[in-house]
Amino acid sequence: MTSFQSSLGDEEGIAEELAESQREISIAEFFEKNKHMLGFDSGARGLVTAVKEAVDNALDATEEAGILPDVYVEIEEAGDYYRLVIEDNGPGITKEQLPKVFGKLLYGSRFHKREQSRGQQGIGISAAVLYSQLTSGQPAKITSRPKGQAKAQYFELIIDTDTNEPEIKVDEETSWDRPHGTRIELEMEANMRARNQLHDYIKHTAVVNPHARIELREPGLDEPMKSERATDDLPAETTEIRPHPHGVELGALIKMLEATESYSVSGFLQEEFTRVGKKTAESVIDNFRDVYYGRELAWSPPAAHEDRDVEAAIEAAVANKGAAATAAFAEGVAGTVAGNAHLTRSELASIVGTVADDVEADTGRTFGSTVRENAVEAAWSAITGVGAGDEDAADRGGDADGSEGSGDADGSDAHEEGAALVPDVYALVDDATSTRKDDVTVQAMADALARRFANLDGDAFRISHGDLETLVADAAGFVTEQHDATFGDTARGNVVDALWARAGTVPDDPPKVAVIAADRDAAADLLDAMRVTDILAPPTDCLAPITAELVEAGLRKEYDADFYAAATRDAEVHGGDPFIVEAGIAYGGDIPAEGSVEVLRFANRVPLVYQRGACATTDVIKSIGWRNYGLDQPGGSGTPNGPAVISVHVASTNVPFTSESKDALANVPAIEDEIELAVREAARELKSYLNKRRSMQQRREKQDVLGRILPEMADKVSEVTGRDRPDIGGALARIMNNVSVEREVNGETVTLHVENYSDTSERLDVTDIVSVEPRDPSAGTVVEMDGEWFLQWKPELAAGDERRLTYTIDGDADFELSVGGVETEKLTVNA
Repeated sequence: MTSFQSSLGDEEGIAEELAESQREISIAEFFEKNKHMLGFDSGARGLVTAVKEAVDNALDATEEAGILPDVYVEIEEAGDYYRLVIEDNGPGITKEQLPKVFGKLLYGSRFHKREQSRGQQGIGISAAVLYSQLTSGQPAKITSRPKGQAKAQYFELIIDTDTNEPEIKVDEETSWDRPHGTRIELEMEANMRARNQLHDYIKHTAVVNPHARIELREPGLDEPMKSERATDDLPAETTEIRPHPHGVELGALIKMLEATESYSVSGFLQEEFTRVGKKTAESVIDNFRDVYYGRELAWSPPAAHEDRDVEAAIEAAVANKGAAATAAFAEGVAGTVAGNAHLTRSELASIVGTVADDVEADTGRTFGSTVRENAVEAAWSAITGVGAGDEDAADRGGDADGSEGSGDADGSDAHEEGAALVPDVYALVDDATSTRKDDVTVQAMADALARRFANLDGDAFRISHGDLETLVADAAGFVTEQHDATFGDTARGNVVDALWARAGTVPDDPPKVAVIAADRDAAADLLDAMRVTDILAPPTDCLAPITAELVEAGLRKEYDADFYAAATRDAEVHGGDPFIVEAGIAYGGDIPAEGSVEVLRFANRVPLVYQRGACATTDVIKSIGWRNYGLDQPGGSGTPNGPAVISVHVASTNVPFTSESKDALANVPAIEDEIELAVREAARELKSYLNKRRSMQQRREKQDVLGRILPEMADKVSEVTGRDRPDIGGALARIMNNVSVEREVNGETVTLHVENYSDTSERLDVTDIVSVEPRDPSAGTVVEMDGEWFLQWKPELAAGDERRLTYTIDGDADFELSVGGVETEKLTVNA
């Protein structure tokens, strides 16, 4: 004990004094002193976070109301402070709810809902209000006009941090030119040092929300920063789901057990969880029985041992039923038993019950519960050789309670009745262990296990998996000690698995829900059973992924690139919560070629602007070998270099963030795996594009060289031979395996010669623009526009095929030929 501790108790009333100084802390008061946890740790970041929270709310509100979002953000200087205004065209907020939405932390409608949404905790916008009043002393000014109402409601309010309740300064009706929507105005201590992060947030929000129109006005911008929508399709509507059995934790399960109106475990599972029907509930209950009651070990019926005759044992146990009925009963049970490779006591009891019912129906004799129990006991003794009676055990030197005697260190003289189990155990041990185990070791292990099984409490051989592991380990230790033979962990595990696989689930009814709720161990057993049961993954209608098509559309809208690719993965599950990962890549064009690629991180359609280095998305991208996909990666690891943008979106009912500020994804292996697969899927398309581009570049270079050399060669041949210059018009196309298009004008007839020298089929789009009206076009269409005629053909040519496209004209004409459908590098046009 320290001197301080020894002297503290000397003062009278110290406990009462300490008690008086303790008081409850409201959540608002807590975050007042810990605003950095919510992303308000500086003036620069605070402004970005406030914009983020307000815009996220606006997007959620409009989407839930089925309205295409129009969001307006304005930042302006207000003396030593900055004034932030965010307006949306959402459904508005009722007068009763508005103060609580903006003036009470941890107040919202989405916290308990298992469906995808941007906000969930009920902290974001109220935290921005709190930050505003702390730094500027000014109330939040909120205008909201619910759809269909003639007037808007105007509030000025602050948060009472002692009570976490809104304190309303102004409450009045007002006019507003918007037919519906919400406007919030906050004044705060801030600066524009994080201008780049703010612009990134607005731009990235537009990328991942292509259905939204967003406008930003701020000091220093010559003109507003606007992002128009790329689609008029709203995200798919989501449906709330119940929790999944694989994601619930013990405390939550106990709470659910206490709150449910179901009495039975089956009803509880089906009512409270998703993906659990009657069949799945039965599987969970069977697994629960295994954990809660243990399993019953199964044994093989005797083949033809006079001392273990099932039929004779039953006949001896049944009295006063008449010879014929008794014989039929005993014969029926023995015959059914003999038809089974192995049986548990419960299975034997079921057989006895079925045969007794049949014999009753045939003979009119009644086989009551006592007779049936006697028959089960007799037959079970005949099958296992255990249960001969305490007297016999005592005669052999064993204790009446079934404990091992002192014949040897393992009690080998204690229970000869366990010897009947040895053949079964020997066969299991022999199959479960390697061939390197000699017969002596296997036999010793079988003997040791059989004796221990014979000493289990009760005669049904019920045992839990954990106790079975302990029993096998104990027997293996005895064998190692007494026989100097090794029986290691692998062999022990194999034996346990073999015994457990052959054991049977007990038929006992599970406890009622109230009993399990009151017993933490029983609840833990139910939780274990839920987790080991194969259950379908949660439904994904609770999620609204962007889709690969719109991921690409969002990138096209905000980035002028040469190539785009996107991928959306199938849904997976983490902790019982479904999630979907999407990835997109934009490459080339106006994207800067110097430095690292730009990585866009999103969660539930919200950009993650800060803590890039602490995010699972960044870790995954750094771990991929980007050289395989055509991007430079110094050192073979880390963020790749090049003119590219890599976008990753994770949609989930419960996104695992690293902190309350929701800036980075936690390193969850299941999510990291899906991020990697999605990124690699898009990257494979990039690789194909870059390989093809590289091939086309080499082809262009080759054609350029041939284009210079062939005319020189033709001139040289003519000079050396003294003959006319050779016609090299089609030579380049033949050498390069190109598609060749040449025009020939013969009087009034114009012919386009199309030849496919490549080794693949090609479909061309040929357009010839003529300055005079053409006549008699061959299988083409003619469109007149502004005094010019457009002749169009779409021929499909197999490898080595050729086609003649003809028409006639009157007099001289100007021509302009355009050929599409084939890469420029694979086309030779001479027209």
